[in-house]
Amino acid sequence: DVQLVESGGGLVQPGGSLRLSCAASGFTFSSYTMSWVRQAPGKAFEWISSIHSNGITTYYAESVKGRFTISRDNAKNTLYLQMNSLKTEDTAVYYCATTGFWGDVGWVHNYWGQGTQVTVS
Repeated sequence: DVQLVESGGGLVQPGGSLRLSCAASGFTFSSYTMSWVRQAPGKAFEWISSIHSNGITTYYAESVKGRFTISRDNAKNTLYLQMNSLKTEDTAVYYCATTGFWGDVGWVHNYWGQGTQVTVS
């Protein structure tokens, strides 16, 4: 039973910081690239960051680069997203997801958590 449980969301003022966590279970977490994806009300899903299974190689959307930091602790089966200098446009539900590359398809997210609400105001 694959489980991804996000936590750490909440209300924060512009310019503030928040640290999200994603607890993983039911699969070999250390073997998977992981990602953070967000969705603002009435808008499409927006990929914001990914991290390789080795915890070293990272990728960021331009909208968050320089402000957000993705990391992971494979010993704890946990993914993190440190968010600094938050803006009102960062308001969204944030999801963690497994990530894989399928030939003839590209990057895919097979499993998702329930999401955690982040409100910047």
